[in-house]
Amino acid sequence: MPIAFNMIIPIASDHAGFQAKEKVKLILEENGYMPVDYGTHSTESVDYPDFAVQVAEAVDRGDYQIGILICGSGQGVCMTANKFDQIRAALVWNHEMAELSRQHNNANILCLPGKYLSDDELKDIVLTWLRTEFAGGRHERRVQKIYALTHH
Repeated sequence: MPIAFNMIIPIASDHAGFQAKEKVKLILEENGYMPVDYGTHSTESVDYPDFAVQVAEAVDRGDYQIGILICGSGQGVCMTANKFDQIRAALVWNHEMAELSRQHNNANILCLPGKYLSDDELKDIVLTWLRTEFAGGRHERRVQKIYALTHH
């Protein structure tokens, strides 16, 4: 059976998020998702925007529905991704934030602080985020107001 469009997930990290990225790729694969790795491919120092922009552009263009970005704190990749019109990147560090970022904000890029999450936390956050649906309703109106900021 072919993998559904929403099961293919672009992922990228900088050097500080590399080890967490490798773990998240395994979590994705073990749960039927297909990660597309945009790098980096080692712990050698790199600039996080160079990798975050690749995933953010691909999601912004509609090549993918969602994506995952990881750096040491998660902040840099999140700031980078949110420069794109169609992106709602969320910095997530626990179960509740994973749920809320999807339910209320319809986040389409998950940003993780790779240096600060255990293997169990990574798994819980990633799977919760992927399996949580957007609640719509009053939240749709709010998401549309965010979109309107760049589409006059």
